[in-house]
Amino acid sequence: MSCSGEFLESESDLIQIRPSIMRQLKKAKYGVADHATVELCHWTKKSFKDQGDCYKHKFYGISTHQCMEFSPAGMHCENRCVYCWRPMEFYDSLQMDPQKVAEPQEMLEKLMGEREKLIMGYYGDPKSNKQKLDESLLPSHYAISLSGEPTMYPRLPELIKYLKSLKTTKSIFLVTNGQEPEMLQRLRDEDALPTQVYLSTNAADHEAFIRINRPKYKDAWERWNQSLELLSKLDTRTVLRMTLIRNHNDSEQDAAKFAQMIKNANIHFVEVKSYMHIGRSTNRLGRADMLEFGEVRHFASELAGKSQIYHIMDESESSRIVVLQNQQRLIDRWIAAYSTT
Repeated sequence: MSCSGEFLESESDLIQIRPSIMRQLKKAKYGVADHATVELCHWTKKSFKDQGDCYKHKFYGISTHQCMEFSPAGMHCENRCVYCWRPMEFYDSLQMDPQKVAEPQEMLEKLMGEREKLIMGYYGDPKSNKQKLDESLLPSHYAISLSGEPTMYPRLPELIKYLKSLKTTKSIFLVTNGQEPEMLQRLRDEDALPTQVYLSTNAADHEAFIRINRPKYKDAWERWNQSLELLSKLDTRTVLRMTLIRNHNDSEQDAAKFAQMIKNANIHFVEVKSYMHIGRSTNRLGRADMLEFGEVRHFASELAGKSQIYHIMDESESSRIVVLQNQQRLIDRWIAAYSTT
């Protein structure tokens, strides 16, 4: 049995997260299956107790307690973003061998089992809504994000097609850092686009991109721009997720550059949010690097005004996020009733 970095090959010859790292992930309440991870997010747990819903529910109609957040590439990523709150210190691989990755259906079944174990613990809490817990066991929404970069998983088109085939699936979100434009092209070519594609957007020029994202690829900025151009052509809902960090990308000059960027990109939505001082990001940034909600709202207003084609659609103060909607490519914000087939 050979090993490399945080991975080792199992007897089945699949990529596996190393036991020492798996123990740390389990302690942090992650479920692990081979190279994939799953977790119950903060808002899912609050929803179980009727204490609120994720902003995706407020903005787009997603059912929070029926959302399954997972990644097929739990410990793989091409960037080391300064604001990342995931366990990126464990990442050291920039490739997933197609011959050594889990088959999509088998991987998802394992992750569903891991997720069910995480949910079971809430049945013993008298504050939990039992009906919601029962409903949560069969997800209606899939958020392919969590730790790592999902577009590194070479069988992503098959995975999304499989999710679409499930009777309970209403929507699928994919979050990418834009470092694998070829995979976005594959999703388009293979008719495997999710309901909504997010592109992480935190720098308006090359210098800021390198400083904030700390990419491993030398042509990372070019890769990201290829992905941005592709998003404008995809026949699905598209979003730029903009993370603001104090004194990193929140100046008036940044607002002007971002405004030109989003105008040229012509994406459906732009989510403008503050960096949050949580998880492992606290080792790299301070609490003062978070923006107050009023500052996020002001920045979003500046973006909307300077772009001339985006208007503020909604906001969530608890998540420090404001969403802009493209008035030239206007689509229905609500997707709860959308079919994935």
